[in-house]
Amino acid sequence: MATIPEFTADGVLPVGDHPATLAQLKQSVLVLGPKNVPIGWDRRWRAELVEHLGMLVPKLWAVGIEEVFVDGSFVESKTHPGDIDGYFRCDVDDFLSGRLHSRLQAVDPSGLWTWAHKDRCQVEGEYLPKLPMWERYRVELYPHFPGLKSGIRDEFGEELELPAAFRQSRRQFIRKGIVRLVRDEVVR
Repeated sequence: MATIPEFTADGVLPVGDHPATLAQLKQSVLVLGPKNVPIGWDRRWRAELVEHLGMLVPKLWAVGIEEVFVDGSFVESKTHPGDIDGYFRCDVDDFLSGRLHSRLQAVDPSGLWTWAHKDRCQVEGEYLPKLPMWERYRVELYPHFPGLKSGIRDEFGEELELPAAFRQSRRQFIRKGIVRLVRDEVVR
């Protein structure tokens, strides 16, 4: 049923975009574990992270964002990922003008939809300040538009845009796949 394949020998998803609904994600290898589930595989935590993701993504869809991608240690064979990282594609003018933020605030006035450095929180045990959505849900979804750099560098020290940055492991620079979230009625 799930469209997400098993991990490669390197412990990452095979290269490519792997479409899945939130329901499919809950029933995938990313939550239930690979065929030979490693000791310590935390299904309960991974399921909770997907539940949290499910509280945020529909709000993006509600304001016209269609392309949402999930990555980070959640899509690797790490037994207990710290969070879910992801990004969504948006229009540069819509983002820079504040219109996207206004629409998100209208559907969710909780204050979670901010990426301003001043709004980040220092969290005990974390080196870098975190977004409010991370503090509440352990999920970080970043806006992306062409030309926007991620702060993540490749093995040559070049700063990458999110699509490229999320398609490699950060420590070993191994190419990997990513999950593209789709609505239930739009699975292709």
